[in-house]
Amino acid sequence: MSNVRPESMERITTEALAEAFIAEQVAALRAQVGEKKVLLALSGGVDSSVVAALLIKAIGKQLVCVHVNHGLLRKGEPEQVIEVFRHQMDANLVYVDAVDRFLDKLAGVEEPEKKRKIIGAEFIRVFEEEARKLDGIEFLAQGTIYPDILESGPVKAHHNVGGLPEDLQFELVEPLKFLFKDEVRVVGKALGLPDGMVYRQPFPGPGLGVRCLGAITRDRLEAVRESDAILREEFQKNGLEGKVWQYFTIVPDFKSVGVKEGKRSFEWSVIIRAVNTKDAMTATVEDVPFALLQHITARITAEVKGVNRVCYDLTPKPTGTIEWE
Repeated sequence: MSNVRPESMERITTEALAEAFIAEQVAALRAQVGEKKVLLALSGGVDSSVVAALLIKAIGKQLVCVHVNHGLLRKGEPEQVIEVFRHQMDANLVYVDAVDRFLDKLAGVEEPEKKRKIIGAEFIRVFEEEARKLDGIEFLAQGTIYPDILESGPVKAHHNVGGLPEDLQFELVEPLKFLFKDEVRVVGKALGLPDGMVYRQPFPGPGLGVRCLGAITRDRLEAVRESDAILREEFQKNGLEGKVWQYFTIVPDFKSVGVKEGKRSFEWSVIIRAVNTKDAMTATVEDVPFALLQHITARITAEVKGVNRVCYDLTPKPTGTIEWE
């Protein structure tokens, strides 16, 4: 099949168009897969979630979803995947708790690229182990979307488990490969996925591993996770959830002196990052109301263990990048 988006393909902007696309893909998926089984690495991100929902509609229990919790997801995300897919959609979901395995491998590793490689390689190994436990799998589903093809060729590195051994080279199933991200969201809504999953903001492949700067420790990782949850909650409450393209917290590997409950403290800082962009090549910093920043600071310093200071990153891209690692 050509990797060029068909000229005849209408932009999916409405629920009616999404329903037509879903019906077309359900028929195509059933024709491609037949009675065989399909394996999917379900991260809980927009693309893999929409692929999962589409395949569940098309082939039901023939789809086997594997959700690997590597300990680097945002607060509540593994629970959301289990609730939506296992309990609401009755998916054939395999949940793998690999938190200790990943964090043990990452212990003492400071260099960002090494962290990324460890996370990627370990994910492939975990996925391979789970795949070998299953019988009759002949297809691998991926959340490839059209920009991935334009930027990276026909294989999407973020979703593709490309390091699998030759005996596990499955035939690919990529039902979203001609859709742009906004179209994927429309399809996700039509499939009944919750807004929190459909409109989830961009999240790096290594997850919080690149927001816990330097060598990852469990306590500092929890500080990232908890502070990020507070930031997301407050942005949602104050009407910034759909306005700001990406927002998150970072915890660097150094401490500063502070005062808590009348005593000196020596604890970490949390850095808030909130940016807007059209193409991620450049980015501007969101002008968050100062009173809201003060409120978020008060909550983080009071509720997040081991934190006594909050900073706001004012650097656009360039000169900064969106992520810190």
